[in-house]
Amino acid sequence: MPDTSPIAWRDTMHLGVCYYPEHWPESTWAEDAARMRATGLTWVRIGEFAWSRIEPEPGRYDWGWLDRAVDGLGAAGLRVVMGTPTATPPRWLVDALPDMLPVGRDGRRFEFGGRRHYDFAHAGYRDASARIAADLAERYGRHEAVGAWQIDNEYGCHDTVRQAGPATRAAWPGWLERRYGAIEALNDAWWTVFWSMEYGSFDEVPLPLHAIAEAAPGARLDYARFASDMVLEYHRRQVAEIRPRSPGRPITHNAMLYFGDLDAHALGRGLDAITWDNYPLGMLEQSPLPDDVKARFARTGHPDLIAFNHDLYRGALTPQAGEPFTPFWVMEQQPGQVNWAPTNPIPAPGAVRLWTHQAIAHGAEVVSYFRWRAAVGAQEQMHAGLLRHDRTPDQGLSEAAAAAADLSAAPVPHARRRGDVALLFRYDDLWAGQVQPHAEGWRDWAPWVTPYMALRALGLDVDVLPPDRDLSGYRVVIAPSLTLADDALAASLARALDGGATLLLGPRSGAYRPDMRVHERAPGPLATLSGVRVGRVDALRPGSGERIAVEPEFRSTLGEGLEYHTWADLLEPADGTEVWGRYACDAYEGVAALTLRRHGSGRCLTLGAWLAPEGWGRLAALLAAQAGIAVAQLPDGVRLSRSGGRACLQNFGTAPVTVDLTPFGGGRVRVEAVAAAWAELPD
Repeated sequence: MPDTSPIAWRDTMHLGVCYYPEHWPESTWAEDAARMRATGLTWVRIGEFAWSRIEPEPGRYDWGWLDRAVDGLGAAGLRVVMGTPTATPPRWLVDALPDMLPVGRDGRRFEFGGRRHYDFAHAGYRDASARIAADLAERYGRHEAVGAWQIDNEYGCHDTVRQAGPATRAAWPGWLERRYGAIEALNDAWWTVFWSMEYGSFDEVPLPLHAIAEAAPGARLDYARFASDMVLEYHRRQVAEIRPRSPGRPITHNAMLYFGDLDAHALGRGLDAITWDNYPLGMLEQSPLPDDVKARFARTGHPDLIAFNHDLYRGALTPQAGEPFTPFWVMEQQPGQVNWAPTNPIPAPGAVRLWTHQAIAHGAEVVSYFRWRAAVGAQEQMHAGLLRHDRTPDQGLSEAAAAAADLSAAPVPHARRRGDVALLFRYDDLWAGQVQPHAEGWRDWAPWVTPYMALRALGLDVDVLPPDRDLSGYRVVIAPSLTLADDALAASLARALDGGATLLLGPRSGAYRPDMRVHERAPGPLATLSGVRVGRVDALRPGSGERIAVEPEFRSTLGEGLEYHTWADLLEPADGTEVWGRYACDAYEGVAALTLRRHGSGRCLTLGAWLAPEGWGRLAALLAAQAGIAVAQLPDGVRLSRSGGRACLQNFGTAPVTVDLTPFGGGRVRVEAVAAAWAELPD
């Protein structure tokens, strides 16, 4: 294989495609590669499901076809993302290691015949995965056409992170011992004195899955952490094999939309770039948005559902102070109809091109379409590609070519500027809400997505970050629900306040310790910052709502009242804490609901209730105005993103609109239906 210096991969924006040469006659490969280049594509992902063709029998490799595929793509001027094929272990390996098959939380063992049929904790499968990764890297790690690596594929797809097989059960006691050191510490953290749940050793502790009543909240939270860590341990084995054999080539993994079982922040610490798979119509159909909203965006997807994932995964590789964001990739971009959602409509004309621009505007460096040619058999045969089943162009091909022409005509710098607002999110807090929602309406992602949508509707760029990152430079920091609080969290937030930030703490912030025991008085260590204590909480029935009466001095901006639902922390302000709003609910009328505590030039607001979207919009607009951040109420379905001195307006609606950008230092810009328009704006 040729041995060359590493390919320069961060020189400009790129488009790519996922390709499966093993699916098609070799006589078509050269033409496929030529058509890819003619479309304007430069990256091609291959190999991630091809283990049975690479190694058809134990130890017998068939490198010939893959050599020719890589050489041919390289000869056409394309760069290869080599995927490790470990998401699809072959039959012979399952026969050799039958206990590698995953066991679900219900105790049912899954069988061969699909994908993701392995236990992340299985030592034998970890070894086998590391071996095939090493063999691939040894052969292709310095190939001139190979420019990047993808480890495995979509960790956790088909609900496979949280398992209960023999290997997982065997790994659990050791993980607990490393976390707690002594069994007494575990008993204290989980408060096992309740219901006589005390343990004498770590080996006695079962997975918290099949107790007659629910298991201890701390045990269930730790199980979520443990399951995520098993994926990370598995992942790091392959990275360790590839990195020394393929210097200078970035290593990535393709995460999934709104996937909460794997901590992407922890995953990102071991990656050179993070990627995710963007399927706007599928995610809309699976979302909890109302049916009328789904109908309105049925063929474009909802702009904020998509953008939240862009900003979440960009934040997984958050830079240090003063450095630009590391660009992320979209490894799989929906090119047409999908096959896996409850309903699978055809995208609107222009949607694929729009999604490409949206990703770039949020800081994507590569957008890669899934897939080149629609499969003619098996599980995904109804999933569109850039080509139809018969190799004729589908709608997505022309839109990919148009997007490539757009980029060629006006290159967009991909060094994404820091956003106007930091929105704080941790997977531990997501998991805590899953473990103990306490209110039927407490949905997994909604506490974070709802304020995010309000911020984006005002034209604000939002960075979704964990709270331990550098928050200096953000004038507004929104923490929708920092449920688990300790001194380290309080210190991080205090530094933001010391820098002059306005910090907003949302409902349930500080309710628990990191071990999921409640603080004896919420919000625990956050009380010094917030200037409040939480006396009681109200969990509202689904469909019911109440109102916060706004104090007179804020009614000109917030209105007479703010509607809320699902949750209310009843706040008890300390001396010196200002009250902006009080509950109007008969059960606790007059109790503080929205407060402010000053810290020098910084301010900490506490919002006890889960606001309705309109209320979030009014509150976000007020905080931005007070911080000197320009906002504008954008038309429905239109969003604004800024990157490197240029602004991208995205219209997900079905009619053209003209957007007034004068609040941001620009002019009036017309955006066609289902289209994007770029404009110059001061950065």
